[in-house]
Amino acid sequence: MTPFGERLRRLRREKGVTQKEMAAALGVSAAYLSALEHGRRGVPSWPLVQKIIGYFNVIWDDAEDLQRLAAASDPRVVVDTSGLSPEATRLANRLAAEIGRLDEASIARLEAIIEESAPR
Repeated sequence: MTPFGERLRRLRREKGVTQKEMAAALGVSAAYLSALEHGRRGVPSWPLVQKIIGYFNVIWDDAEDLQRLAAASDPRVVVDTSGLSPEATRLANRLAAEIGRLDEASIARLEAIIEESAPR
């Protein structure tokens, strides 16, 4: 499941809406909506995210957060390390090979390291 899919499912359940009802209102199939929630589809289109925001009447900050989650929810990530150091390439490949074995605490620690190192 992607971060966007998780949020979408939570919003839908909080409102007591079925996938079928929501899909009909958004003009997509229930199968597509299910695949989006489960992370079996790529990043949703900008117009679809806007329809979801309108459907749930999501306001300002929450709408921006939903848009950020959508952009960061591609379940099939490609990392281009061309032009980077051999260490960066090794890290990217190691992460690709091991990410399925990491527990949530380890993932959180790695995210914290990246956040600390990111330029501001």
